[in-house]
Amino acid sequence: MPVMTSTSTGSVPGTALKGLVHGGRQPIVGAHVYLLGLNTTNYGGPGIPASANNVAQSLLTNGAGHDSLGYYVTTDANGIFTVTGDYSCPADKQFNTYFYSSGGDAGSGANSAATLVGPAPACTTGSFTTVNEISTIASVYVFAGFISDPLHAGSSGSTLALTALNNADATLNNLYSPASGMAIAYTPGANGGFGTVPQSEIDTLANILAACINSTGPSSTQCTTLFSNAMNGSTAPTDTATAAVNIAHNPGVDVANLFSLQTPTSPFQPMLSSAPNDFSIAISYTGGGLLNPFGIAVDGSGNIWVTNPSVNEISEFSPTGAAISTTNGYSGGGLDSPRDIAIDAAGDAWVTNATGSRLSEFNSSGVAMSPSTGYTGGGLNGSYGIAIDASGNVWSANFAANSLSEFNSSGSPIAGSPFTGGGLTSPRGISIDASGNIWAASAINVSELNSSGAPVSTSSGYTGGGINNNINIAIDIAGNAWTTNYSNNSLSEFNTSGTALSPATTGDTGGGLGSPTGVAVDGAGNVWVANFGGGLSEFNSSGAPISGSGGYLGVYSPFAIAIDGDGNVWAPDENGYSITEYVGAAAPVVTPMVANLKTPYGSHAVNKP
Repeated sequence: MPVMTSTSTGSVPGTALKGLVHGGRQPIVGAHVYLLGLNTTNYGGPGIPASANNVAQSLLTNGAGHDSLGYYVTTDANGIFTVTGDYSCPADKQFNTYFYSSGGDAGSGANSAATLVGPAPACTTGSFTTVNEISTIASVYVFAGFISDPLHAGSSGSTLALTALNNADATLNNLYSPASGMAIAYTPGANGGFGTVPQSEIDTLANILAACINSTGPSSTQCTTLFSNAMNGSTAPTDTATAAVNIAHNPGVDVANLFSLQTPTSPFQPMLSSAPNDFSIAISYTGGGLLNPFGIAVDGSGNIWVTNPSVNEISEFSPTGAAISTTNGYSGGGLDSPRDIAIDAAGDAWVTNATGSRLSEFNSSGVAMSPSTGYTGGGLNGSYGIAIDASGNVWSANFAANSLSEFNSSGSPIAGSPFTGGGLTSPRGISIDASGNIWAASAINVSELNSSGAPVSTSSGYTGGGINNNINIAIDIAGNAWTTNYSNNSLSEFNTSGTALSPATTGDTGGGLGSPTGVAVDGAGNVWVANFGGGLSEFNSSGAPISGSGGYLGVYSPFAIAIDGDGNVWAPDENGYSITEYVGAAAPVVTPMVANLKTPYGSHAVNKP
């Protein structure tokens, strides 16, 4: 399929770029290296098939050769390639660019299955880049939400999407060094914090690719083993970079068989000594005042906000996990055992407090906007869940009073008394659908109230579907409500009319569910769950588990969960001092959550940026 050309109405000249292509520790000679950029017309990520609408765009306007993918340059006897500035950058849009290397000889003969990718700092300044198995793993995980295969990559081109892509570019530096092509163990820290990177796992994933790249070609045992165990559904890849994409999209599939491709003499060290539970890449971050973190939310810039009930503070982290708040976090504003957190359209953070019957508000700089006593009234009592509607009103679930409270954007209660009925019973989590209705996880049922606070569900709420001490709730793309059942390790799903869609007695089970608490829906409609017993679980929109029986390990005791605009999944470890990022695990989501309900979105409770 021919590669699309840019539809930019203007362009700026490129700068010289240079790099090398390695298979393991060996130069790949005679590889074709293309300079490609993500398109800005459609996503190429999970759930969207490859098509002419989301093909990566070729930037090179000249080169050593030309084929159906566009112009390319060729690596020399040392694996070195040079792009002398013969490409054009779109002047009207920010562009994310990357190198795609195909074919060449790593020492065992020409190998058409050997494909690799790595970031290309095009359109800005020239530099030296190593393209190898490490750069391939880092790139496909970081951009997993935007790619179907190495040649089909893109986003909508919206402001939020471009912000997300810039954040993804920055996240690459949390996994490896582009200059050396080596995985790193720790991310750069700030305010007393840093991130712990699964370096050995990244090395192992790179070794799995290297087994095929350094073989005699596609028919080798190494390549056929890789391709038969790194499939996209029933479709097997025919090259290593596509295999890497498929592993990133399906990190719990055929792990042991893939691990068997690594040998004691594999090129990248340190490596895992035994097969892991899964191949999700989870980075754990500390600092910023984190202590027994509980609630979590993402703002429009991709910053992560976390509550710390035991010290009455909240913490803020950049999209790359660097602490923005100080080692003591943000305090004041009436914080008193803060629980859940939500971000409004202006970027302010709103927090419920389990004690003190108050709400707290902080601006985007972490300065308290609410008074020292917090915002009070409206029937607040033992508040847990929080959500913000399209009008900017703030809704709180009153666990201790079987009710909901509503406040305007200035922190004043809209009604003197709380809203009751609809089966509200010790409500914890709440979520708002595209019609403005408020859904609550009410321990023994699910309750629904309209935007005026009048009950939609009956006095017994919506029941069935396996509900058993449900904790949190999220609305999916179709408007269905999903709730986590702590006491029977299941999920319950209800349609827009409140009819249970999950099995009546058991709910949806499997996928590693263990004392499930937090729940979120990604941009592809998949449901993500934080297991207080450890790890995350993933289900498709029909309630079938995607994660394996062990879930996705990497976080120990998460209560809450959030997904950002890159598709990274974030969860705090309530029994520790960290938050964990599962890099590129999900499909991207518009953040903050309230933005899904407003123009230019609004048709779904969850949207891609």
